[in-house]
Order: sequence, then C-alpha cells, then structure tokens
Amino acid sequence: MRFAATLIAALAVAVPLAHAQTPATVPEAMPFDIPYGTPIGLDTANKAIAAAAAEARKHNWKMSITVVDPAGNLVAHATMDGTQYASIPISQAKARTAALFRRPSGVFQAAANGGSPNMLGLVGLNGGVASEGGFPIVIDGKLVGAIGASGGIFTQDAVTAKAGLAALGVK
Repeated sequence: MRFAATLIAALAVAVPLAHAQTPATVPEAMPFDIPYGTPIGLDTANKAIAAAAAEARKHNWKMSITVVDPAGNLVAHATMDGTQYASIPISQAKARTAALFRRPSGVFQAAANGGSPNMLGLVGLNGGVASEGGFPIVIDGKLVGAIGASGGIFTQDAVTAKAGLAALGVK
C-alpha cells in the first residue's frame, strides 16, 4: 500500500513535468533520415576492423570491434587479445544501435546523461546501448552498416571506431 501511494505521488509530479517540457514547435524534417544502401560486404567490414584495431594497438587499448549491416546483423567481429569478455556483446550492441537508429550510439548516452525530456524513449532501446562508440557507416549518402567498439572508456571506444570509419573514407 505504501509503495502504491509513493508511485501515485511520483506520477502526479512527473506527468505535469513531462507535458511542460514538450517542445513548442515540431520540425518538418526528420532527423537521422538516412536512406538504406546495399549492405556492407565482408572485405570492407574487415578493412574497417583492421584500421580500428591498428588505432587501438597504437594506444595499447584492448578492444572488441564489430561491424553490422543496416539491419544490425553481424557482418564481422574481432576481439583483440586481452580484451575483457564483457566488451564483446557491448561492441555488438553499439554497432547494432548505430545501424538500427541511423545515428551514433553516443546520441543516446548524451540524452540519458543530460536528463533529456525524451529520456523515457530509451526504455525502447531493445538490444541497443546508450554509450559512445557506435557509428553508422554511410557511403555515397546511404547507410550500409555500422561499426562499434568497446573495451576502454567511451572516448577510447569512439576513437577506435572512428579510425575504422576513416579507413573507409567516412567522416
């Protein structure tokens, strides 16, 4: 009974706050509206992974690196020697998040850490992760896949994954 009363009181405060934070204007253009392209191939995925691993080795970082297709399905993966095992599913989740939502996984981290009014939308981040280090791979204006890295702190993960993008000529 006490829990129910606490829950009702919390909702009474939260619901008006949620409505008060609704944006006044609605943009006409959809954000992150990247068209899909032909899924990334194995050779291209391996090229990105090799470059990302080389960047990690330069800094003596131990990383798990994943490349997925636009639907978030695994194309290629590498785990560097000594990488913590927990980083394997995390790098896959970062890549999958970037592919499925057509935006860097760090966007969700920023929303969660910044207390965005849209933060409740993160509840639906099924199979994804709100952590920097996952980036869409966009070639010729089309989403062909995504890369994710995990093993260090989120900034190290991002530098590693971005090296894979750079090897493909993606900014």
